[in-house]
Amino acid sequence: MHLEVSNIKKSFGDKEVLHGLTFKVVSGKALGLLGRNGAGKTTTIRILMDLFQANEGTIDLDGKVFKPREFQIGYLPEERGLYPKKKVYDQLIYLGQLRGLSKSELKEHTLYWLERLGVMEYKDKKLETLSKGNQQKVQLASTFLCHPEIIILDEPFSGLDPVNSQILKEIIREQIQSEKLVIFSSHQMSYVEEFCEEIALIDEGQMILTGNLNTIKREYGKNRMIFKIADTSPQQVYDLLKKDFSDLIKFHEIKKEQVILELLNEESKYHFMSRLSEKKLNVEMFAIYHPSLEDIFIESVGE
Repeated sequence: MHLEVSNIKKSFGDKEVLHGLTFKVVSGKALGLLGRNGAGKTTTIRILMDLFQANEGTIDLDGKVFKPREFQIGYLPEERGLYPKKKVYDQLIYLGQLRGLSKSELKEHTLYWLERLGVMEYKDKKLETLSKGNQQKVQLASTFLCHPEIIILDEPFSGLDPVNSQILKEIIREQIQSEKLVIFSSHQMSYVEEFCEEIALIDEGQMILTGNLNTIKREYGKNRMIFKIADTSPQQVYDLLKKDFSDLIKFHEIKKEQVILELLNEESKYHFMSRLSEKKLNVEMFAIYHPSLEDIFIESVGE
């Protein structure tokens, strides 16, 4: 499947909150939908779910107008949406019926996901009696219950310990490999990097970055290097670069006790190395800088 979102705009009253968002999601390649709090991610998801109507723009699936009600969609909201005073098993059955599954299907699917997520022992307990992590696992069971074709996960690892996080990682990988269409939203960038080949970064309702994550990383890392001199502090290295190499460098900064510099262009690299050799400095490291998604996120939308 190929979902294409084109020029989506959304207003509440006189205030426009989404300003022409465009991105695409392809089966088997999870999309990381990213942005700070209030950037417009939840509004975008609600438009995809047909809970909100866009003022402008189109959403197509495989070249046709996307009609969410014609597909099984597994949606995990950031805020829990289950009934705290209802028993776990009963409400999963109820939610599955709302999605059109038969009772025989539901019993099989419900028991499978409760077992898979390690909460079978709580099936006859009220949800409010469970720990935060186990409530999250029940919410995940409700998300996967209908064997959805389209999966939207908003902060799925919230409240999970490392063991349960590993279980969820395996499930997400399975869904991606089985050619499901997966949208993954999280502030935990390490998880996004682990699962998502594509990203869409929103800030204040504007699309800041979209495309293949590895391609974006290469572009952000272009002409950027990590630089160390043996037995010299990062601050001393920073000062040296500022004094003697400013004509070859766009900018440099200390990040995580390393000095990151960006050369003016590819040719500057050779001049830089030549001048270092002349100064007879004991260079410990001069290597290509590979930015993390967190680095890109902060540089793109940070204050």
